[in-house]
Amino acid sequence: PATVAANWLATAWDNNAAFSVSAPSAVYLEKIAVQWLIDILHFPEDCAVSLVTGTTMANLTCLAAARNYVMKQTGWNVESKGLFDAPHVTVIVGAEVHPTLLKSLGILGMGRDRVVAIPVDDQGRMIAAKIPVISGPTIVCLQAGNVNTGAFDPIDEICDIAHNAGAWVHVDGAFGLWAAASPKLNHLVKGIEKADSCATDLHKWLNVPYDNGAAFVRDKQSLVEAMSFSAAYIPDTEKREPFHYTPETSRRARGVDVWAALKSLGRKGMAKLIERNCRQAKMFADGLSNAGFEILNDVVLNQVLVAFGDKDTNFKIVKAIQDEGTCWCGITEWQSKPAMRISVSSWATTDEDVNQSIEAITRVAKSLT
Repeated sequence: PATVAANWLATAWDNNAAFSVSAPSAVYLEKIAVQWLIDILHFPEDCAVSLVTGTTMANLTCLAAARNYVMKQTGWNVESKGLFDAPHVTVIVGAEVHPTLLKSLGILGMGRDRVVAIPVDDQGRMIAAKIPVISGPTIVCLQAGNVNTGAFDPIDEICDIAHNAGAWVHVDGAFGLWAAASPKLNHLVKGIEKADSCATDLHKWLNVPYDNGAAFVRDKQSLVEAMSFSAAYIPDTEKREPFHYTPETSRRARGVDVWAALKSLGRKGMAKLIERNCRQAKMFADGLSNAGFEILNDVVLNQVLVAFGDKDTNFKIVKAIQDEGTCWCGITEWQSKPAMRISVSSWATTDEDVNQSIEAITRVAKSLT
């Protein structure tokens, strides 16, 4: 609720929050919010942060900085020379890479289909031993929280492999990055501080209004060179100017929402929210397993995959659960097997909500099988 009120206030101000001269209050609150995000997620203090629309744009922002960095190592200035005749950049991803990361690669001109896809295990975790010898400008893209299973790539191990070869490591942590804010779950993101960049959603577990996301980049210079520009009509100052860090020159004051969320929750409140939702995901898995349904994933975070049979049966049951209205779960496919996906990330979800949802899912599914 605090974030909704803050969002209304920022909308009423209606400032362009790209510049301190046009939105001094919003830019100041964004500066504080960014410092708090770095602190709660345990990134290096000098990490550069962009507040953007979501993880898709955060991935794009991080990968633009990565492209700048790895090409600069070869003597190529991609911002001025572009990609014509540029050195080839190898991009390594896991076989279960999220499609929005591939979309970002396509927009940046590095190609959605030119990636080197590494095999994964039955939970979607990249197998580090399968990474080929790295040479030349290379970007390695990992996942913190697979969108289906919630599983984490071995970040610590792969960062060491990649950095020993001079590669840039980027982590897509749309919701899984928030495990870093929980003392009970932060082991899942071991090594995240070694990553060169990381993307996450703020409108997921931070529960701010859409749209809101963040890009974290250790090398500030690479980010600024990829994003910034100069113009006679835009005054530059010694303050933190958001336009140096983001693709947009016109942007809403989303930092006000983030400030309100972190101010109202605090460090302990954020940890409790994450841990409660993860415990509730296990409640879903246990309840539906006890009801006789197959759970396809190891529930390590807030994601649960439930199988109801063949593709047509699965679709029919998931559609009926959505129509019944007690809860909303999505349809998905996990390693060629149709499933229903449950994702728990709302501050408003109670244990009673979970119990009612388990009852409704069980009742609807059994009525159709």
